[in-house]
Amino acid sequence: MVNIYEEFRKNNLKSKLIMQIHDELVFDVNPDELDKVKEIVKRNMEQSIKLSVPIEVKIKVGKNWGEVA
Repeated sequence: MVNIYEEFRKNNLKSKLIMQIHDELVFDVNPDELDKVKEIVKRNMEQSIKLSVPIEVKIKVGKNWGEVA
């Protein structure tokens, strides 16, 4: 999460990480930044730690929690 925050800051993104729920991260994403945010989040989450099995990251997009739950 820290690496994602730093990369958002370095890229001057308006999007923000707003909460973590267990193994999920919830972002408020500027629509113009959606593709960039998805790439940053997926890369950082998959490469955050080396394990003997790959980390699978699924990204869902919606206007509210009900659309992605």
